[in-house]
Amino acid sequence: MVVLAAAGLLALLAFGVASQGADTSIDASLAHGHRPTAPSAGLALGVLGADHAESIAHFRGKVIVLNVFASWCVPCKTEAPILERAQHELMRSNGTVLGVTYLDNSSDSARFVAREHITYPVLRDVDGNLVRSFGSTGVPETFVIDRRGRVAALRRYQLTDGQWLNQALAPLLAERS
Repeated sequence: MVVLAAAGLLALLAFGVASQGADTSIDASLAHGHRPTAPSAGLALGVLGADHAESIAHFRGKVIVLNVFASWCVPCKTEAPILERAQHELMRSNGTVLGVTYLDNSSDSARFVAREHITYPVLRDVDGNLVRSFGSTGVPETFVIDRRGRVAALRRYQLTDGQWLNQALAPLLAERS
């Protein structure tokens, strides 16, 4: 009986380990030195304040700083000037900051963009599909995407200064597509 119980536990353990599989998250890929392709890059989202949609794929060939934010997020307000400064730098190097609203309505997002003097494009992820495909569960989060459409760096919390962003961007801006 003890042998059967032990065999059953070993079988259950083996099944559990086998069914876990490899961790394919963006975080795990980056931790192993790999740049995963940005998920849902072709998913078209409405552009805040415009009557058309765009996708991350539309910006391929550019270095992208994708920032997930919401108007109600206090840390998002704090990092807005950092991202705006980055936008001015990136424009000179064929890059852009790309904002993505999360759990926010259009009018609140538009007021936030105006109040914070944001000049970079902002996409509206109304149903959260794009944000969830990046493994995001909250705001703010920032992803740096290389010219080939691969995630090269991520930060799952607030940017407190431009240091992390500058370090993540420097090698990408030096790369050729």
